[in-house]
Amino acid sequence: MKRRKIAGFRRRKSNQTDYRTRLSLLRSGKPRLVVRKSLRNIQVQLVNYTDSGDTILASASSTELNGLGWNYGCSNLPAAYLTGLLCGTRSKALKVKNAVLDIGLYRPIGGSKLYAAAKGASDTGLGVPYGDSEKLSEERLSGGHIAAYAEKLEKDDKKKYESQFSEYISSKTNPKDIQTQFEATKKKIMEGVK
Repeated sequence: MKRRKIAGFRRRKSNQTDYRTRLSLLRSGKPRLVVRKSLRNIQVQLVNYTDSGDTILASASSTELNGLGWNYGCSNLPAAYLTGLLCGTRSKALKVKNAVLDIGLYRPIGGSKLYAAAKGASDTGLGVPYGDSEKLSEERLSGGHIAAYAEKLEKDDKKKYESQFSEYISSKTNPKDIQTQFEATKKKIMEGVK
């Protein structure tokens, strides 16, 4: 008698979906705050499950920050926080009170961009439990670590500074001013950008 081979779920085999985690998130009955990152940007979506499939209630991408005056990278920690803040303000208009964090197959590392986006959404009043908040200091969220590193690198090794921050230098953006631009962009988002 031949053995039967049972094929697994297609999306699990291709490392796209962890069905056990997805089921536990769906059983909560709350919308999911889905955070996904790539090398160049960050996506934050508020997704609700229906029988016919998931529906997106609110969405924000870090590339939208450029239109709000953000001239820095779209994949760093401050950009993740601002993207979560933007999605949170959009979900406020829908009167969504609570959500659960869905980080997909990413490893849950405290203080990462994923949790920065969740903190951004949480700061708008959306109830998202995101765990250890001590690793997400205001200094790091506003880009203080980037400004400090740029200042140190400019003093110690000018050539490496020009190489590391070449994109900012070519666009005539000073990496040491990231905190002031962070506050200005945050203020614009909190005032109510659609």
